[in-house]
Amino acid sequence: MMFSNMAIRILLKTILFQTPKPKPKPFSSSPFFNSSSSNGEIPISTIVSVLTHQRSKSRWTNLRSLSPNGFNPHQFSQITIHLKNNPHLVIRFFNWTNQNSLCHHDLLSYSTLIHILARGRLKSQALIYIHEAFRVVSGSQPQSQSQSNPLKLFESLLKTYNQCGSAPFVFDLLIKACLETKKIDSSIKIVRMLLSRNITPKFSTCNSLIRNVSQSRGAPEAYLIYKEIFGLGDCESVDDEKLRRVSRVKPNIETLNTLMVAFYQDGMLDMVREIWDQLEELNCDPNCYSYSILMAAYCDDEKMEEAEALWDEMRAQNIVPDVMAYNTIIGGFCRVGEIEKGEELYREMAMSGVESTTATLEHIVSGYIKVGNIDSAVFVYKDMCRRDFRVEATTMDALIKGLCDKKRVFEALEILKRADRHLGFCPTRKSYEFLITGMCLEGNMEEALRLQAKMVSKGFKPTYQIYSAFISGYRKQGNVEMAELLKIEMLNTHVLEKED
Repeated sequence: MMFSNMAIRILLKTILFQTPKPKPKPFSSSPFFNSSSSNGEIPISTIVSVLTHQRSKSRWTNLRSLSPNGFNPHQFSQITIHLKNNPHLVIRFFNWTNQNSLCHHDLLSYSTLIHILARGRLKSQALIYIHEAFRVVSGSQPQSQSQSNPLKLFESLLKTYNQCGSAPFVFDLLIKACLETKKIDSSIKIVRMLLSRNITPKFSTCNSLIRNVSQSRGAPEAYLIYKEIFGLGDCESVDDEKLRRVSRVKPNIETLNTLMVAFYQDGMLDMVREIWDQLEELNCDPNCYSYSILMAAYCDDEKMEEAEALWDEMRAQNIVPDVMAYNTIIGGFCRVGEIEKGEELYREMAMSGVESTTATLEHIVSGYIKVGNIDSAVFVYKDMCRRDFRVEATTMDALIKGLCDKKRVFEALEILKRADRHLGFCPTRKSYEFLITGMCLEGNMEEALRLQAKMVSKGFKPTYQIYSAFISGYRKQGNVEMAELLKIEMLNTHVLEKED
């Protein structure tokens, strides 16, 4: 029977209205998901049905009988896309094929798996398989090309993104994996490729990249990356003209804090201050951590007036100081010998309910030693021991030296023995030198020899200072022969220069 022209037009219109138009995709893709079978292969729908509807014990046996030759990566991807709402089952299927050598997984199958895990918010598992995917690529490439492995995975993730219904943070996980494996160049390239698509990684990812670049290449290099990511400045280092023109989000306070820390660790106080000045320009309110970083820079430079002014400004802004802020300002005052101000802030800290730490009390000990108040230093140190605080080696060295300078050598020795016995403290070479020198000055050569033997048993070789102390001590006793023997021994063992 023939249709009239009017009937044909109505039929065509009905078909057009019933067929949904394809939605625009943010990434390019390849149509590799196809449920049809050919060449006698078991249909994908059958495999999916076995996985989803059969019990765990019978599921794998039936799959093995249906596909005794296993699956290729293309088939694995087709199957798992139908299981995208059950990521835990996808993991079990992947591990089963891997353990039984039923699929030689490549970037395609790994990309599908990673996307499905990201879609299911299983971030830690997705990160594990990203690392595995790196090794899959590296297995077929020379070691010299290992930096390109993440880029190949990135390209594969881009192609498979839409079909898997993935989540954008999958690329943040990829960058994180690169940083964990010290593939800094790959991280930077992936970020640039995302930015060229007008996609900005999460703040935490950007901050982590800046931090890693600063640690491996210095703060100035990290600053260039920062400007590139957030579209600040001319970004001359970027070759892509499109990338330079892209308008980006503004950095947040954590990003700027990360930069300030980077410059602080590199000893670049001027740049710490420059980043601080940018806070207002970028409408970023400094937090307690921001103030602490700049105060630390001032304290290290012994610019306590500027540090104190910053402290007052922070309080005026109703920002409550935390333990880091207190430790920073207390340490600064104690370093320059203003122990009274340090004590005052320490009392304020306690009254504010902020728990002191080992660093807090170490600053106080160092401050007392700085002004020659060794009794107060010992009192605070003993309080630390009662609270089971473990002192740093530099603090112990300073305390031992302070006591030895006051001719309280045996008291210093007892403190060191107790720390070794009860706190597991390992004395440094300097502590042994201070004690042995003090004993030799007092003429107690036998005790000095016993301590020197203990020092050697700890793995420390006799130094110029040790030889000089013994030689001087024996000469004071009139034992010139022993002094000359030690001098000859020192020359024969090539201990010639005074060590720091």
